[in-house]
Amino acid sequence: MNLIFKNKVITGILTVLPANEVKFEDEMENYNFSLAKSLKLKMAMGYDKHRIVNDGVNVSDLCIHGLNHLFENELLKKEDIDALILVTQSPEYFMPPTSNVIQGKLGLKQDMICMDINQGCAGFEIGLYQAFMLLDQAEIKKVVLLNADLLSQKVSKRDRNSNPLIGDGASVTIVEKSEIANTIYANIKMDGSAFDTLIIPAGGFKTPSTPETGVMVEDAAGNFRSLDNLVMKGDDVFNFVQREVPPMIEQLLEKAQIKKEEVDFYMFHQPNKFMLNKLADKLEIPRDKMPSNVVENFGNASGVSIPTAITYNLGERLVHESLLICLAGFGVGLTWASMLVKMGNMKFCKLINF
Repeated sequence: MNLIFKNKVITGILTVLPANEVKFEDEMENYNFSLAKSLKLKMAMGYDKHRIVNDGVNVSDLCIHGLNHLFENELLKKEDIDALILVTQSPEYFMPPTSNVIQGKLGLKQDMICMDINQGCAGFEIGLYQAFMLLDQAEIKKVVLLNADLLSQKVSKRDRNSNPLIGDGASVTIVEKSEIANTIYANIKMDGSAFDTLIIPAGGFKTPSTPETGVMVEDAAGNFRSLDNLVMKGDDVFNFVQREVPPMIEQLLEKAQIKKEEVDFYMFHQPNKFMLNKLADKLEIPRDKMPSNVVENFGNASGVSIPTAITYNLGERLVHESLLICLAGFGVGLTWASMLVKMGNMKFCKLINF
């Protein structure tokens, strides 16, 4: 599905990451593999360290910390927020929505919209789509998009497939009406028939968590996890990305009548360095135009990985100049989405610790 949005602009991006840093080597003893195999995995996938929240920290804590930072530094006013969107797969409750919890804790005005969206790897793009649509309303002038996930709490520490790459984090993106006419091209596709490619089998109403769902079981590859843990079919995810993402990007650029070389940066979801490098090669895009350094430095916090890549690699540049950027997220759902957007001259674009 192709989408077009007009006269919208991103005026700021803030990424909030836990200060707690865990090294790959510190967790190698958890895995049922030899030291040599683990180090080979680290080299191939680009693993090094990831950011993990301390016990008791929730999604709202990271989001509120980020928003208070903006309030205190006069980069955002509470009364200017007309809509609050939270994209997360780490909600604090089945009900109420966590966005309402954040609104209440911050004392935001009642004359606004709060909304939770259950999306993961493509959540940054989907959140932006929703923000753009809300801005078509006359009374909505500023939307705050929050992306946040704490998937470290749902990954088995003995799962070598997933644990080394998972990180926690949140981002705050400010979206407003543009005073200058512009066009944003986007597209999105979904395939729910492959929903179990990335899944946490237990914990919902279909399979409630019980002592039995918490029992660790060894899989054929030597990983230990329970039904309460994230399961990722790594080979299927890799094949899906290599098969579906390149034609999606080609279609996006064709729709916008933009050549690959005219795009300044390709800021994609960050599953791991190996997958992104292969994707860049398949798209015939220079690897330095598609940064792949988030997992090795911070870990993959699902939809937060794209704003992390932006703030980490382009922070100050996007405050002082304007760049044509292609965004793409792909994964859980299965869902894959992309966007071509001019970004720059922002009020802020930075990364802070929690």
